[in-house]
Amino acid sequence: MDTLNIDYMLGLLPVMLKYLPLTLKMASIGMIAALILASLLAVVRVLKVPVLNALTIVFISFFRGTPLLVQLFLFYYGLPQVMSFLTQIDGVTATILGLTLHFSAYMAESIRAAIVGVDRSQTEAALSIGMTNLQLMRRIVLPQAARVAAPTLMNYFVDMIKSTSLAFTLGVTELMGATQKEAASSFLYFESFIMVAIVYWVMVEGLSFVQRWMEKRLNRAYQR
Repeated sequence: MDTLNIDYMLGLLPVMLKYLPLTLKMASIGMIAALILASLLAVVRVLKVPVLNALTIVFISFFRGTPLLVQLFLFYYGLPQVMSFLTQIDGVTATILGLTLHFSAYMAESIRAAIVGVDRSQTEAALSIGMTNLQLMRRIVLPQAARVAAPTLMNYFVDMIKSTSLAFTLGVTELMGATQKEAASSFLYFESFIMVAIVYWVMVEGLSFVQRWMEKRLNRAYQR
């Protein structure tokens, strides 16, 4: 068996890191947008808003039931054919849109479960003193649900970072795209892909550390 080309791997690292900001940018924007959308979807599901609740159920079912790669192709290649104003959409925008809609469907169910898990007596007490449903959600339910849902949402962010690797299929030169190009030009596929795997691994472990720290901070007030 041939030995690993360590010099090539070390030389590849700076090239890969140059594209890391784009990977993190797509994941971060997608996460923020997905969190906002998922919160709205979860509130609609909990309050069972007429018409909107049925549309939300269909939305969640579609984006949970189809592969992310298919959705990315749909947004980048498919929709511009039927909506001419989308012809200017680039690969980065299509990736962020796909990540947002795909993960918001999963996050909405996690947030909904956290909301439903809030003690019923608190909601009854709030309604008894005249709070509206929106005031109840904003002041009592959502702050408590956020603590419960936070670890799961962080896991989704980790998955979102790894899913940005699909962006290279839309022609985006991010972390995975840059690695693919370097591997194709050098023919050192094993060294290239093991190196990118290590970079993703380090990122995920760093986020896992942040997640554990965040859980301790959020649970501190509930510990006796």
